Amino acid sequence: MSDRYCVFGNPVGHSKSPAIHALFARQTGEDLVYEARLAPLDGFAAAVRDFAAGGGRGANVTVPFKEEAFRLCDTLSARARLAGAVNTLSFADGRIAGDNTDGAGLVRDLMENLRTPLAGRRVLLLGAGGAARGALGPLLEQAPAALVVANRTAARADALVRPFTALYPQTRLTGGGFDALADLAGGAFDVVVNATSASLAGEAPPLPADAFAPGALAYDMMYGQGDTAFLALARRLGAARLADGLGMLVGQAAEAFFVWRGVRPATLPVLAALRAA
Repeated sequence: MSDRYCVFGNPVGHSKSPAIHALFARQTGEDLVYEARLAPLDGFAAAVRDFAAGGGRGANVTVPFKEEAFRLCDTLSARARLAGAVNTLSFADGRIAGDNTDGAGLVRDLMENLRTPLAGRRVLLLGAGGAARGALGPLLEQAPAALVVANRTAARADALVRPFTALYPQTRLTGGGFDALADLAGGAFDVVVNATSASLAGEAPPLPADAFAPGALAYDMMYGQGDTAFLALARRLGAARLADGLGMLVGQAAEAFFVWRGVRPATLPVLAALRAA
């Protein structure tokens, strides 16, 4: 029988993960099936254990269960510990191992698909929630010259960056509120990543008029038809390049596939197929 994997979420019917992993399996010749599973809001842990007991080999986790998944695991990868959240579960010998591939997916999309180096660059990360937390460590591993985390609530941004400061001394790392962004920036940014959920509501975080350096990339973790509100704002402010988060979605899935199967699929053909559809 084929090895079984799934994604847990609530809602989950819209998930592109089954299509992505089906394309990965076809590309690599791996024998697996992957499905979307709706977990009750008050029954995530039971749903995971039932799937594992029934022979499931691993699972992805999407909203709103990533922090609960973190608490459920018997063992955690280093990047999951830094993120404080888990999006990839592996089951073996009655134990649950947790990983976080979100940040790795973002960095792979930036550096490989979008040809955007991060070393020595100035990076602005908007938001201080779970998405930003998962992205921060992998971004810092690329040794940007400066990274600013800006959030509606300054204290939350400051709390997010504090444990990372000593771990990545090569980067000037600061955090603060949107209202102080002009002071925090100290100049324009080469890469601006929107990790807030504002685009889901058709809104955009506030940005200074000079937020984008020449040739800068504006990247929204959200994706949809046409520009998100953030990308539309970035276009008006003169960002040279725009990208949505579909490449990150495919990238984090590829990293999860590698965690489970030891095979790293190519992401560009899958991304092209999704965009064509």
